[in-house]
Amino acid sequence: MESMGSEAALAGMEASMKEDLSMEIDPPFKESLATADDWRKALNKVVPAVVVLRTTACRAFDTESAGASYATGFVVDKSRGIILTNRHVVKPGPVVSEAMFVNREEIPVYPIYRDPVHDFGFFRYDPSAIQFLTYEEIPLAPEAACVGLEIRVVGNDSGEKVSILAGTIARLDRDAPHYKKDGYNDFNTFYMQAASGTKGGSSGSPVIDWQGRAVALNAGSKTSSASAFFLPLERVVRALRFLQEGRDSNSSSWEAVTIPRGTLQATFLHKGFDDTRRLGLRSETEQLVRHASPLGETGMLVVDSVVPYGPAHKHLEPGDVLIRLNGEVTTQFLKMESLVDDSVNHKLELQIERGGKPLTVDLTVQDLHSVTPDYFLELSGAIIHPLSYQQARNFRFQCGLVYVAEQGYMLFRAGVPRHAIIKKFAGEDISKLEDFISVLSKLSRGARVPLEYISYSDRHRRKSVLVTVDRHQWYAPPQIYTRDDSSGLWIVKPVLPPDSPFLSPQVPSEHDLASNRVPSCATELAQMEPAHQCPVQESMDGFTSMETSCEQIDEGPHSLDETDSGTKKRRVEEELSAADGVLLPECSLHEPREERLEDNGTGTDTVLGDYQGAAAAVATNASVAEHAIEPTLVMLEVHVPSSCMLDGVHSQHFFGTGVIIYRSQTMGLVAVDKNTVAVSVSDVMLSFAAYPIEIPGEVVFLHPVHNFALVAYDPSALAAGASLVRAAELLPEPALHRGDSVCLVGLSRSLQATSRKSFVTNPSAALNIGSADCPRYRATNMEVIELDTDFGSTFSGVLTDDLGRVRAIWGSFSTQLKYGCTSSEDHQFVRGIPIYSICQILDKIISGAVDRTLLINGIKRPMPLIRILEVELYPTLLSKARSFGLSDSWIQALVKKDPIRRQVLRVKGCLAGSKAENLLEQGDMVLAINKAPVTCFRDIEDACQQLDRYKEKNEKLELTIFRQGREMDIPVGTDVRDGNGTPRVINWCGCIVQDPHSAVRALGFLPEEGHGVYVARWCHGSPAHRYGLYALQWIVEVNGKPTPDLDALVAVSKEIEHGEFIRVKTIHLNGKPRVLSLKQDLHYWPTWELRFDTETAIWRRNTIKSLDSKAM
Repeated sequence: MESMGSEAALAGMEASMKEDLSMEIDPPFKESLATADDWRKALNKVVPAVVVLRTTACRAFDTESAGASYATGFVVDKSRGIILTNRHVVKPGPVVSEAMFVNREEIPVYPIYRDPVHDFGFFRYDPSAIQFLTYEEIPLAPEAACVGLEIRVVGNDSGEKVSILAGTIARLDRDAPHYKKDGYNDFNTFYMQAASGTKGGSSGSPVIDWQGRAVALNAGSKTSSASAFFLPLERVVRALRFLQEGRDSNSSSWEAVTIPRGTLQATFLHKGFDDTRRLGLRSETEQLVRHASPLGETGMLVVDSVVPYGPAHKHLEPGDVLIRLNGEVTTQFLKMESLVDDSVNHKLELQIERGGKPLTVDLTVQDLHSVTPDYFLELSGAIIHPLSYQQARNFRFQCGLVYVAEQGYMLFRAGVPRHAIIKKFAGEDISKLEDFISVLSKLSRGARVPLEYISYSDRHRRKSVLVTVDRHQWYAPPQIYTRDDSSGLWIVKPVLPPDSPFLSPQVPSEHDLASNRVPSCATELAQMEPAHQCPVQESMDGFTSMETSCEQIDEGPHSLDETDSGTKKRRVEEELSAADGVLLPECSLHEPREERLEDNGTGTDTVLGDYQGAAAAVATNASVAEHAIEPTLVMLEVHVPSSCMLDGVHSQHFFGTGVIIYRSQTMGLVAVDKNTVAVSVSDVMLSFAAYPIEIPGEVVFLHPVHNFALVAYDPSALAAGASLVRAAELLPEPALHRGDSVCLVGLSRSLQATSRKSFVTNPSAALNIGSADCPRYRATNMEVIELDTDFGSTFSGVLTDDLGRVRAIWGSFSTQLKYGCTSSEDHQFVRGIPIYSICQILDKIISGAVDRTLLINGIKRPMPLIRILEVELYPTLLSKARSFGLSDSWIQALVKKDPIRRQVLRVKGCLAGSKAENLLEQGDMVLAINKAPVTCFRDIEDACQQLDRYKEKNEKLELTIFRQGREMDIPVGTDVRDGNGTPRVINWCGCIVQDPHSAVRALGFLPEEGHGVYVARWCHGSPAHRYGLYALQWIVEVNGKPTPDLDALVAVSKEIEHGEFIRVKTIHLNGKPRVLSLKQDLHYWPTWELRFDTETAIWRRNTIKSLDSKAM
C-alpha cells in the first residue's frame, strides 16, 4: 500500500501532539480500573450481536470485482434489524449476503446503504428470523474514543468466526489509508490507529471499550505490521439516525431512505501548521486559526486534489489552505463534512489562502449521490456504467463518463482494457452511457465498428480498436441493472428496443437455405478452380500451421476457475503485440474496404496489379517452395468466450498460422493445429498472406486424435483478393525418410513468409505428452517428424519439397511442464505432422460421402465421422519386449513388418466409457489386428478405416495381444467420433457444465453413478463460487436424483425454485466423493444452455429457468 510507506517514521514525531486531539471529552478514568471480569461481562453482551457475513459480489462494479468473501458486521438496531459493517463489504454493486450469528443461525441480509466515500454501510434483516438466540444491539459511542483507550476488536478475523483481539488506541488523527490506485479509498476523514493485528475477515468488526460500546469500526490493516485502522463513528451515527427515522420499527416493509450527502469533488488533507506555513500561510492567519480552534489543534485542512469539471474545478487548487467555511474557522474534517452535507444544492462560501494570498470562493455543493452510479449495462459479459466519484478521483477524469468496470468478451476481444473510458463508438462521440446504448441499438450481430478509448495510465492519447459484435449468442442480450434499495436487489431490464437489429440473430438468407441439399462430388469439383493435383488423391491441397500465442485471462467475473499459466513465448508476444492495447494481427491495420474494391473495376485491377507487383519483387529473393506456398498461408486469430471455455481450453486468445487445403467458389478450408483452434466454441478471424484482408471463419472439424482442425471461410468475402489466394498442393506419398531434404516455410506475425532448408533426423518419433492439471486436448497415438534445424519452438509452418508441395505440417503442440508437486507451466513445441491424415479427411469431405452434414456458407455439406480405437498406446523397443517374455517368432514377425522401427505397441490406458474399456489392460502388447502384425499407430488407423470401407456390422477388431506371458486373441469394439467438439454447454448456478470430453475420459475414470456431468469452469460471484462447486469434478446427484447426462440435469434444475437450497453430490477427478449444499439464485444467475444449431450453424443461447421465465 503506497501511502503507508512513511507512516512509521512520522508516528513517533506526532505521538506527543495527538493526545488532546479534537475529541473534547474526559478520559475514561474508569478504564484503568477495568478488570478482567468487566471485560468478560462486556464481551458476553457484545459477542452475540456480532455476525459473520458471507458476501458475494455477483458482478464487478465501480471499485469492486466480482467474487465471494467473508467479513464481519454487528447489530446496531435490533428492532429494525440493522447491521453495520464496511462499505467494501456491502459493495457498491449487486451483492448477495448471509449473516451467521454465534449460534450458527443463518439469515439472508440485504444492503440498504453504502456510503459513497466513507468505509461504512448497512445491511437489513428480519429480526423475527432469529429464533434461538438472545442478543442485544451494540450502542455506538464515537465520543468515547481517545488516545490510550484499551479496546477489543471482536470479529471473524482470518475466517475464524469469532476472534477477540486486544489493543490500545494510539492515534485519532491518522490519514485515511490508501489501498489501491484504481480501487476504493476513503478520504476527507481521520482514522484511528491501534496495534491490534487484525487481518482478513475482520472488516466491519466493532471496536469496543470495557463497557461494551462500539467506539470505532474496524476497516483495514497494514500488511507489513500489526497496525489496524478504525473508522470514527460520527458520520455513521448520523446515517443510522436517518435510517431509523425513515422506517418505523413496527413496519414489516422497508422503504428506501435518502441520506443527504454533499460534495465539492475536492480532497483535503490535514497538515500541521509548519507545513501550512511552508505553503504560504500568513502568520496572522495562523494566530487567528489557533485562537478560534479547540485547544490542542495542530494543523489545518489543505486541498490535495480536485476532480475535473466538478464544483471546485478552476476554483480550488492543490495547496490551497482552508480558513473558513460559511464564515466559521474550519480545521477538522468532521466540521467541514457536516457543513457540506447540510448544504446540498446550496452555495457554500470558502475562504482560503493560496501562496499567502487570501481568496474567497462561492461553490455550489453537489449531491454526492448524483455522482455515484446506481445502474450499469451488461453487454457480452462487460460491465459498463457512468464513472463514479471514487474512480474519477483516482483517475482524475470527469464524473459520469462511460467507464468499463469489466471488459467482458466483446471488448476483451477488441483489446479494450479494464478501467477504460469510452470516448467514441461507431464514429459517434460518447459522453454518457445513454449515448453508447443508442449507438449499440443500431448495430447488428457480426458488425465491426471502431471504438476509441482512453485509459488513466496513458490519459493523453486516445487508442482506436475494432470491435466485433458477437455473431453467435455467447451471452444474453444487453441488459440494464438498476439498484433498488427497498428490496436490496438490482432490477434487470432489457435495454434495447425489440426492433433493434442487435436482437435479430444473423442466419443464412432464405435464398441460401433454399439450396441446402448436399452437392454431389461432381458438382463440387466442377465449381472448383484449377488447382495442383495430389498424386494419390484427387483435389488435395496443402496445409500450414504456425505459432500459437495465448494471451492470459485477466482475473474478474470473466477469469473463471482454473489458473492459466502461459509460456515465455506468450508473455513476450503479448508485450510486443499488445503494447498499444490492440490485440489484432498487424495485417488488420491495412484491411481494405470491400465496397471500395467493388465500386470500380479499373481501380480493382490497379490495386491487384500493384499488390502482385510488390509481391513479385519480394519473391525474387525467396526460394521456389516459399514462393509457391505463400499464397496458401493464413494467419488465424482465435478468441474463446469466457462464458463457454469448454474441453479444458487453457486460454481465451490464440494466434496461429494455417494453410488453405481446399477452395471452390462457395467454400474454402483452412487447416491449422489444435494448439491454435482448440475448441469449436470460438470466434475465428483469418488474415491472408496473399492479400491484405481479414474475414471471419467457422470451425467445422476438430480431429479427435490428430493435432489439426479445419476452419471454413466464404471465398466471396475475399472480393478482389480471391484471385490471389489459392489452395496448396499436398503430397502425402511417399512418406519422408531419415536424411530427406525438406523446406520449412512459415509466416511471421507480420505475414512475411520465411523459409530454410532442413533435413529429417527422425521421421517417426512417437509423442508422449502427459496430462495437464486441468485435462485438455493432448496429442496421442501420433508419430511426428523431427528436423536437424528449425526456427525455434515458436515458429511453425509446413514442410515442403523443392517445388512447394506440402509433405508435412510443422505444427505446434501444447504440453505442461511440472516442477515439484505443486507448480507447473504451460509450454509448447513444434514437430512435423505427416500430411496423410489431413488428406484422408479432405478426401471424405469432397467425395460427398455423407456421414453427417453441416451447414457451411448456407449449403449443407458432408462431414466425416471418424472410427477410432479409444486406447492410448506407446511404443516399446523389441529388445525390451523380449525381456517381458515376448517370443522370438513374434519378434521376427514384427521386425519383418517394420525393420526400421523395431517396436511393439503397448497399452497405456483405455478411455473411460469406450468399447475397449475393461477389455484391454495397461501393459498389454498389441501384436496383430485381424492376424496382420502391427507396429505403428497408422496400422491401427488403417484397420479402423477398413471396418468402414467394408461396412463391418460388428465394428470390432480382432486383436492379438500379449499379456503377462500369455498370448491371446480378443475382439475389441471401436468407437465412432465426429469432429464437432462439444456441441452443448449448460450454465447452472454459475458453473459451466458439459459432457465429459475425451481428455477427461483419457484419465481412465468415470463415476459409477451413470458417469455424471462434468464441471468445466465456474464464474466469480456465482453460487458455485460462493459454496465451492468448483471445476474438475462430476455432478452425479442433485437433491438425491441422478444426473447421468445434461438432459437429466436440466430436468432436475427446472424443479428447483429461486432461493432454494440444493444438495449436490460430486466426485472429483481423483475419485473423492463430496456432498455440498448451495442456494440457487435465479435473479443474477439464471440457468441457460448454449447449443450449436445445425440448421443455421449458429450457437444459440436458451434460457432454461430464470426468476421471470421460471421453467421454459
